[in-house]
Amino acid sequence: MTKRIMLVVAYDGTGYSGFQAQKSGAPTIEGELNRALTDLTAEPVQVSGASRTDAGVHARCNLAVFDTQSRIPPEKFAHALNVRLPDRIRVTASMEMPAGFHPRFCSTVKTYEYRIYNAPMPDPMRRLYTYFSRYRFDAGKMREAAQYLVGEHDFRSFCSTYTSAKTTVREILSIDVEEVFSGTADRGLQKEETTDPACRVPREIVIRVRGRGFLYNMVRIIAGTLMEVGRGAKAPEEVPEILSALDRRAAGPTAPACGLTLVRYEIVEPGMEMVFD
Repeated sequence: MTKRIMLVVAYDGTGYSGFQAQKSGAPTIEGELNRALTDLTAEPVQVSGASRTDAGVHARCNLAVFDTQSRIPPEKFAHALNVRLPDRIRVTASMEMPAGFHPRFCSTVKTYEYRIYNAPMPDPMRRLYTYFSRYRFDAGKMREAAQYLVGEHDFRSFCSTYTSAKTTVREILSIDVEEVFSGTADRGLQKEETTDPACRVPREIVIRVRGRGFLYNMVRIIAGTLMEVGRGAKAPEEVPEILSALDRRAAGPTAPACGLTLVRYEIVEPGMEMVFD
């Protein structure tokens, strides 16, 4: 009897050509899962991912489904796969779902975080999971600009020109810009000093975007545009003009992939509500 199994997959995307398998044979998360599952079940298995993350992008909780006739209990797939997967990929949970279920085709909400390490010098311990910049970003202006993006809009200016999406209208539920300071205790600085934009205390700026769906490169372009605002190259009030331009050239650059992580996946389909993070 065929079963549909869903996997919750965490991975360090460094060195992988994204989630989706490539005809070129380049290493991908999907390719590694297919290899491990085929070895485990002795069946030719091909998973289908919920979020086809770009090359170099990370995830704590991407979802993937596959069909199998294996007698392995659904909840045991996670443990059995992890001994066959590279250390940079882990299945954190596995479960049986109704036949034909796919998270890409039901109501879901995803949350991405883009992390910027903002300091005078790089930190080698953060290099794989944050984007380093010496620019002293004004986080307040970034927050102001971000609010213009909340809601349902045509995000054509914020997606790759190579998108194959039938529509570029998407809904963003919230965008938060958080500052996480580090090193203040070692430097003997007072708490109130860390709010000074001229202060050179190292910090991470976390751009957290929660939405019902995203276009190709959309979150990275949002991050790149907010960084342009943060360093003064664009004003927060320009964001509505960028949206209405419907032109990729109007927005900021695509931020590097290393700073982006899928951190939360919510299935909000009535009767099937689940949260993974």
